[in-house]
Amino acid sequence: MALFKRNRIRHAELDRLNESRPQRRLRLLLVDENPTARAVAARRLSHLNYDVVLAENGFIALNLLVTRPVDIILIDTSLTMLPAVALMQKIRAANLAGNACFVMIAGRLDSQSIVEALDAGADDHVVKPFDFDVLDARLRHLCQRAEQVGALARHNAELDARIARRAVELGETREALREMQIDRARLVSSI
Repeated sequence: MALFKRNRIRHAELDRLNESRPQRRLRLLLVDENPTARAVAARRLSHLNYDVVLAENGFIALNLLVTRPVDIILIDTSLTMLPAVALMQKIRAANLAGNACFVMIAGRLDSQSIVEALDAGADDHVVKPFDFDVLDARLRHLCQRAEQVGALARHNAELDARIARRAVELGETREALREMQIDRARLVSSI
């Protein structure tokens, strides 16, 4: 029984340490043509510990992403100059987003655009009007998952490099073994 109690205490200590550690401010790009919606969302998200960058349309968003890396890209599905799905595809094709998460913002009755965006590769969607606390939880979860996927990708790359090094070493060892076998055969034939 003491073991279980000790484990519970250890988990409680770890949880307390994780909560006391300050969370880094996530960088967020909000693309929305409605200036009021942009301003309200930016103010609320900045209060929730996000660094918010605003773009009035998709072309401005593309220009901003060239110089400012972000963790999350929020795109309103009702964009007119450059549609939301096309913008997301251009960002991904130009590799401007890195491991950023794409979240689409849609109106209540806009289920078709949500399905289209998710099929095109969006990570999540939210429906207007949305609760900012729920949005915050979803965004943090998406970023945490993206960081875990990035860590896995880096780990896989390290493993691939180790496998390649071992394959080279194995090839060199095989070559040395083959030369030793040839030398041995010469020695045996000379006796």
